[in-house]
Amino acid sequence: MAAKYDLTPRVAPQLDRHLVFPLLEFLQDSKLYPDEDILKAKIELLNHTNMVDYAMDIHKSLYHTDDVPQEMMERRVEVVARLKALEEAAAPLIAFLQNSSAVQELRADKQHNLQLLHERYQIGPDQIEALYQYAKFQFECGNYSGAADYLYQYRALCTNSERNVSALWGKLAAEILMQNWDIALEELNRLKEIIDSKSFSTPLNQVQNRIWLMHWSLFIFFNHDNGRTQIIDLFNQDKYLNAIQTSAPHLLRYLATAFIVNKRRRPQFKDFIKVIQQEQYSCKDPITEFLACIYVNYDFDGAQQKMRECEELILNDPFLGKSVGEGSFSSVPLRDEFLENARLFISETYCRIHQRIDMGVLAEKLNLNLEEAERWIVNLIRTSKLDAKIDTETGTVIMEPSQPNVYEQLIDHTKALSGRTYKLVSQLLEHAQTQAAR
Repeated sequence: MAAKYDLTPRVAPQLDRHLVFPLLEFLQDSKLYPDEDILKAKIELLNHTNMVDYAMDIHKSLYHTDDVPQEMMERRVEVVARLKALEEAAAPLIAFLQNSSAVQELRADKQHNLQLLHERYQIGPDQIEALYQYAKFQFECGNYSGAADYLYQYRALCTNSERNVSALWGKLAAEILMQNWDIALEELNRLKEIIDSKSFSTPLNQVQNRIWLMHWSLFIFFNHDNGRTQIIDLFNQDKYLNAIQTSAPHLLRYLATAFIVNKRRRPQFKDFIKVIQQEQYSCKDPITEFLACIYVNYDFDGAQQKMRECEELILNDPFLGKSVGEGSFSSVPLRDEFLENARLFISETYCRIHQRIDMGVLAEKLNLNLEEAERWIVNLIRTSKLDAKIDTETGTVIMEPSQPNVYEQLIDHTKALSGRTYKLVSQLLEHAQTQAAR
């Protein structure tokens, strides 16, 4: 089952090749696929990079030999020669950047900086371009730290907007691969601002950039301290949610997971359930199906089955399967937190639609024994707005009938009107500006 729901084949095409390596490492450790298949996939990836030494090591492991093909040796010679040539071309600018007193003369004005470099140090556009190519080559060789530094310095001098954005994507990838989550989040937000404000050749091009951004962001959001809140803030925005529904519905797995384990986003959760309802037949994923069972179909037996599938899925998902302690966001593994909240969703909904519930039945729905279920429902009554009591003699939970307050219903239905109106006006203005630009 776990391999059936593995999203790596869908996620990988939206990532830089180097970002696929951590996914393959996870899959190799989880034994989801034969080791030989993973090693072959690694070599296939490495053939399109400059990480020739790593490729040789993988080849030796795969074929149990100390020898490597002649073409690999020749490729290594080419890479070393190319690296040396690029280093020489960028050397004047690199020497300048390593001179702290000289760098202090730079200002926020890029034109001033270009003039300064040209007049005092005989550094021009060719050397600046060489710095970009050298940084890119360093990245392809697996030197992510050096690449990140050079790309940062390049962006401070580059006046070409397209090349500047390309350097920012490279910087983001390097920071992710070095697991610098705070810096990576800053770069992610910079890219988001550019994507949302930039004029693209076609709307489809802009949607594709948003899809790339969301896929890359998974590394950050499931490792950063506040990631499970920020993934909701990004993915649940109308423009990004529309991109998910039209082009990448598999990303609903990660948004649904964030909603399930994040108690602070319950008000937005109601609207997300509408999305689950719309996509329940087109998006077949245990986590989204779990929510559909509870809140759309009221199928609690189905929810119980899906919860078991979700547990296995989370353990074998490269983004969700880490036990945190390995650089994640809390001391509780995501699987445990997910199951705790999943039981809460089942019990809350099941209790609200029944007047009297047998404790044995409830225990079965929650995958708990009778004693555990009784403790669970007691805690639920104490901590939630559930108006209920336990009849110990009959072993049942009795729900107290409550009449809906008309005024509260009216407030609940109208409180989001201003926000929706603002979104509608913004979309109309944006559409009008797009038409005027054409």
